[in-house]
Amino acid sequence: MSPSTEMIVRLTCFLGVLLAMAIWELLAPRRTLRVAKIPRWLSHLTLVIINTICARVVLPLTAVSAAMFAQSRQWGVFYLVDWPTWIEVILCVLIFDLAIYLQHVMFHAIPALWRLHKVHHADMDFDVTTGLRFHTLEILLSAVIKLAVVFVLGPPAIAVVLFEVLLNATSMFNHSNVKLPLGIDRALRCLLVTPDMHRVHHSVVRRETNSNFGFNLPWWDFLLGTYRDQPCQGHDKMEIGLKTYQDEATVQWLPGMLMLPLDTKSDSYAIVRDDSPSDS
Repeated sequence: MSPSTEMIVRLTCFLGVLLAMAIWELLAPRRTLRVAKIPRWLSHLTLVIINTICARVVLPLTAVSAAMFAQSRQWGVFYLVDWPTWIEVILCVLIFDLAIYLQHVMFHAIPALWRLHKVHHADMDFDVTTGLRFHTLEILLSAVIKLAVVFVLGPPAIAVVLFEVLLNATSMFNHSNVKLPLGIDRALRCLLVTPDMHRVHHSVVRRETNSNFGFNLPWWDFLLGTYRDQPCQGHDKMEIGLKTYQDEATVQWLPGMLMLPLDTKSDSYAIVRDDSPSDS
């Protein structure tokens, strides 16, 4: 797959899912939003553009290009076995998803990385654009981790494209402010992280913030003991964001988001510091 084809596929899927979820949020919102939507969306989408440009400049080798390079050199674990491509694709998607889960836990467990990741959690609302709100340095570190996984596995390029599209789409889906019937949500979260499941992760309550780390598949949370079914105050009453930034409007806009890692006020949310029974 050529870089231009990859870009077209990913951009088309991104815009399609973003539009679909935005319409769904308008038709069936789960919660009333607190922050003015248009300037907040402009900040989040501008951050996406900045992150994309920086990633292309700093790391011109994408995960798909890395997979094609590894294939040309016959690098990776999958060159040690002779399995059908469809099995390798499924295994690659599962392994990549586990890697993203572990990366997410790491960004909560290491204070220096939490400084970057809290930009995502400082959003006082929870909608489709929350799934796009990540600090530029976190995006770059995540890209490096994906490149490392690619070179270790030597996956088919199609598997990497599929995972990238799935991860982006499910991140926007499970961050969306959409209402799902309880029965559908209960059934769906056996296979996919739902908005109600992931919203718990964005609670101001620390023990809830440090749960439900999955972005795509929920199984890692089930298996590794990080799953939490519901927020303690229910979805309608739960507070979104970080307690320390509930009254600071500056962290909702682009300049404040970019500078937020320099602020230490929410460091107690990091897992290694979460040794108190208090939720404050």
